[in-house]
Amino acid sequence: MQVILRENVENLGRTGDIVKVSDGYARNFLLPRNLCFMADAKNIAVIEHHKRSLEKKRLTQKSGSEELAKKLADFSCTISRKVGEHDKLFGSVSSGDIAEVLNAAGFAVEKRSIQINEPIKTLGVHTVGIKLQSEVTANLKVWVVKAE
Repeated sequence: MQVILRENVENLGRTGDIVKVSDGYARNFLLPRNLCFMADAKNIAVIEHHKRSLEKKRLTQKSGSEELAKKLADFSCTISRKVGEHDKLFGSVSSGDIAEVLNAAGFAVEKRSIQINEPIKTLGVHTVGIKLQSEVTANLKVWVVKAE
């Protein structure tokens, strides 16, 4: 089944792309979430007309994400945690903790866009990736320090 994507769908395509997916994936996932519409002759003609505006929108979003990535690369956040013996943390620093610090600093970053393989459990400087768009990823320095 061919569908036209209304939004970016990870591992499938971007807004306005015409993609071929299985019938079940389209009926059970994409269509109920309003992520796509059917690719018939009328809809294809309409989407071709709107491709230019979609491309402009995509470029402005990408440039905004690149600016945010530059700001995040220059920014470093500090998180203080209680520490036990041998400088091991009680608990850990998760993506939610980092998102709270970034939102308090004025950066609009969602928790799910922060890419941590494992929760941070040691003191020191850690580099964390933040996926702002499919093509734009920023690296953020996270300082984990001992709470007084």
